[in-house]
Amino acid sequence: MSDVPFDPTRSDTTPPTSEAGENQSNGSGNWLHRLRPGTGALDRPDGNPDEPSPSPVPPPPDTVPSAPRVHETDGGATHVYGDPDVVAHFIEQLILETRKQDVLEGVEQRRERLLDQPFVRSAHWDTVWEQIVNPATGRPHQPVIIIVAPRSCGSTTLALRLLAEHTAGHTTVVKLDADWRTPSKGRLPLERTHAYQLDLKHPEKDQVSADFLNALSEHATHLRGCRSYLALTVAEDLWKDHRLSDRDGIQVVRMHEAPDAQEVVEAHLDANGYGQLATSLKSLSKATASLRGLTAVAAVRAAEAAVMAWKEHVHANSQQPLVQADGEGGTPATLEERIIAALTDWRGELDRRFGEMNGLHNHDNPSLTVEDRCLLLALAVQQSAPMPVVARSAGALLKAIGAVPDVPGAAAGFSPTLSALSGRGMRRRIQDVGGRVDMQDTVVFDRPAYGRAVLEYVWDNYDVMRKPLLTWLVATAQGADPEDRAVAALAELTVRHGSVDYLTTLGELVGSSQPQVLGAVMESAVHNEHVGRLAWEALYGWAEQKSYAPTVIALCRRILEDSSADTSLAKRAMVRLRRVAHKNTDDSVVSQVRDAFDALAEHPTVAQRLVGEVQGWQQGKVSARGGALAFLALMTVRRDGTPWLVCNPPADIDVQRAIHDLLSSSETSAEVISRLTGWIRSCAGNPSLYTQMRDQLLRALSGHNMFEAGMKLMNELRGISTAEGVTVADDFYNHLVDSRLRTVFPLEANLV
Repeated sequence: MSDVPFDPTRSDTTPPTSEAGENQSNGSGNWLHRLRPGTGALDRPDGNPDEPSPSPVPPPPDTVPSAPRVHETDGGATHVYGDPDVVAHFIEQLILETRKQDVLEGVEQRRERLLDQPFVRSAHWDTVWEQIVNPATGRPHQPVIIIVAPRSCGSTTLALRLLAEHTAGHTTVVKLDADWRTPSKGRLPLERTHAYQLDLKHPEKDQVSADFLNALSEHATHLRGCRSYLALTVAEDLWKDHRLSDRDGIQVVRMHEAPDAQEVVEAHLDANGYGQLATSLKSLSKATASLRGLTAVAAVRAAEAAVMAWKEHVHANSQQPLVQADGEGGTPATLEERIIAALTDWRGELDRRFGEMNGLHNHDNPSLTVEDRCLLLALAVQQSAPMPVVARSAGALLKAIGAVPDVPGAAAGFSPTLSALSGRGMRRRIQDVGGRVDMQDTVVFDRPAYGRAVLEYVWDNYDVMRKPLLTWLVATAQGADPEDRAVAALAELTVRHGSVDYLTTLGELVGSSQPQVLGAVMESAVHNEHVGRLAWEALYGWAEQKSYAPTVIALCRRILEDSSADTSLAKRAMVRLRRVAHKNTDDSVVSQVRDAFDALAEHPTVAQRLVGEVQGWQQGKVSARGGALAFLALMTVRRDGTPWLVCNPPADIDVQRAIHDLLSSSETSAEVISRLTGWIRSCAGNPSLYTQMRDQLLRALSGHNMFEAGMKLMNELRGISTAEGVTVADDFYNHLVDSRLRTVFPLEANLV
């Protein structure tokens, strides 16, 4: 598909007139204003620049009109923007629509991959499937299918699989990204032989209305003509209006339940090469009992947990620590025990552990003291660490929640020293909460699944603990690596209930002090298929705040540098980088955006996105500061050792105009002069390349208010000579300054 702005007044062969071109002077482009012959007025219809220009005079009747713009397509679908009088070519189908915004973007799905993915259909899913598919044709009854289902039920998987199985083999399957404020027919793409899938799950922005369905019915007509389909999956809590029902070209079906969770787990294990693990799972009645009633999303997570348990078992067997024999649970866990632990619902045991609070530990009462609860949480995160580290971590959590006794676990009424001696030692306390200590005083809590359950239990059951937990986990993190246990715990807990409220809370708590950790957590969130859209919205708001800018910049840069990132992710990252540049005037923030753009310009794919930023800036569509920074970044790009914008600039941007605008601005003149100096220095030894670049710069330096910038540039060019031995500063001076003005503005007097 190509998007062609229709302009009937300009031919493809006529180059656009730039602002710099309009200000060019006579001769070789010097700073003497161009005058109309015989007058002292500027070269314009009237001599007073403050007065408005008169309306253009109509051409005489016999004047030949300019040739209309002609665009030859390559046979694909072409969208023409504007109001053309004539559309001419071999036209198979013509659709006339008015669209005020860009269409939604999406990611193309490989049909083979969709068909190879594990898929389980229950009897209920078979019924839904049969309602949608016409048995006579093997195609959906209607071009628009709406599947209304509970959240996490697996409706997206069903929709994509159905499109892969029941559309023509040459049909392109695309998963769309609902990047809109409200559902709108005008944002839906329309291409020949495409099958689109779109999730509507956002509680505020995806509310479906009767008006949207009416418009969608019209869109269905166009889809049918293009032999295309659209499958919408809608969360049932968004399907509230009693007027929402079938329309012409639209079929609405309802899903009520997920497929059997055990079958989903086994299918995912088999598909990922863990068939033996799936076989072992069937014989573990305690583990399979825990799977009953899980949603499709929870079942997939259970399969991942079983695989993680297997990997933990392999790792533990390869690095068995020397365990204190008399400690509780001293025997390493078997694979079966790990699988059961990974799939078991631990809430019953944790209800006992977190029962009525005890002031002192009592073996007859499983409920833990508050100090031991903090210790258990520390073990849940650390798993294995030196005992002093675990002790400090538990103490830090106690401090974070404001409960710091003289000595944890001690009896009341004693001095701190006597209290420490009379209470349980750290090793005994670690054993009491399920850990053990080896001969090197390293704590071993080899219970990852139980540890995750502990964190989730405390998060779910103690609302007042959530902020202290976030603060403590950030302090516990050893770095910004997503594999860090504390960072992984933050990433899981903050989006645990399908919202980003606690991502926002985390940002408020540590956004300015720990931007790297916050960025790692946000990176996990934006890749989460259930809350990714909400996380991007949070980043959009953060982009205009100085305290969050480092986090937004670092995250967006990592996504743009990732060549495997989806197009929609890269686009959202660029939008937020642009917003940081647009909303922040602080020099340090602007410098960080510039550094990010400079680094990103080295990646060819991202360089093209920066070209788009410059183009949008020059067309007045996007932030001027963002476009300027993008152009500055492109100035650093080299192709075959020479500046890209000099030798082979992109056709979409006006290089001379950009340089002219940046030089005339006090905010950017110093930086662009520095980069122009680098250009000239790299090209001075090549006569033809130097001449080409000099002539381009002379045109950019001509016009009003360019004297100071020109003199500053020549000041930077001192000491650079051409291949002929001519000083570059003198060469520019002789070309820029009219001979009649050189006595007034001598070069030596202005080079300071």
